[in-house]
Amino acid sequence: MKKILLIGTGGTIACKRSDEGLKPVITSEEIASYVPDVNSFCDIDSVQIMNIDSTNMQPKHWLKMAETIEENYDKYDGFVICHGTDTMAYTAAALSYLIQNSSKPIVITGAQKPIDMENTDARINLTDSLRYASSDRSSNVNIVFDGKVIAGTRGKKVRTKSYNAFSSINFPYMATVQEQKILYYITDESENIPVEFSHSLDTNVALLKLIPATDASLLDYMAEHYDAVIIESFGVGGLPSYENSDFYNAVSHWTDMGKTVVVATQVTNEGSNMTVYEVGRNIKKEFGLLETYDMTLEAAVTKMMWILGRTKNPKEIKELFYKTVNKDILWKQQ
Repeated sequence: MKKILLIGTGGTIACKRSDEGLKPVITSEEIASYVPDVNSFCDIDSVQIMNIDSTNMQPKHWLKMAETIEENYDKYDGFVICHGTDTMAYTAAALSYLIQNSSKPIVITGAQKPIDMENTDARINLTDSLRYASSDRSSNVNIVFDGKVIAGTRGKKVRTKSYNAFSSINFPYMATVQEQKILYYITDESENIPVEFSHSLDTNVALLKLIPATDASLLDYMAEHYDAVIIESFGVGGLPSYENSDFYNAVSHWTDMGKTVVVATQVTNEGSNMTVYEVGRNIKKEFGLLETYDMTLEAAVTKMMWILGRTKNPKEIKELFYKTVNKDILWKQQ
């Protein structure tokens, strides 16, 4: 029997109806009571560290989750975090950077409907998560949802209402859970590397989503308030080369200040490649911009927060950004 710590944070899975709408009020101990069958394969302890709608999730909450796991790491065989779906992908990515090389599984799960409803996905998602967390072959940070196991840095919410709400982006599913069995597609090779916990995140990371005719002065404004910016560009990645050269000058301003510019793509699948078109190739070469390649946006944002919490040195930032952590970036051309 594996010993699992169930960590409650709120979200739809923990909601009850109120006059103002769904509100997270069910505790992790109550949530566990809805899946009594799991007692046949694991012993559960529960702790409630917050009870919030995941729309209100912030980096300080990620640090609290990581701290809770670190404090209890030697006491349990695995961890399951109940979480709202709206920011689950960000949390899973953030925990992938805050807790690295974990030989013990750290599972994030939730539901599209509250666990106390008759027709809900919550009970099966929680059961699958506890089963995965109880397996000897499971490790590191993963999302378990709708029978799919997704690497923590590869998850994205792609549907707002359906039970199959999450997909693995640019990477296969780690496993599936079907008929009380886990079918593994990918398992992490044990390298006997001790687990590593980080304790800081720098939230001075901005995101700029380009639309046609975006004013480059937005970048100038951000440069005065943030240490890094991630630009969600079009297609495979590139920055507009309008007649006034505003974007060129704005990026030059960032790099002159020693700050970090990362170019991502608005397209969900297949990633970026700034070398394809002139609008990307020249500006990347001149300013040494970072590029997300096959990373998800959620991974890029949280990884940059983690990196800036460790260093402000441009060379070290680049090295850490392109270092693969929990399968976050596999295709890169530095």
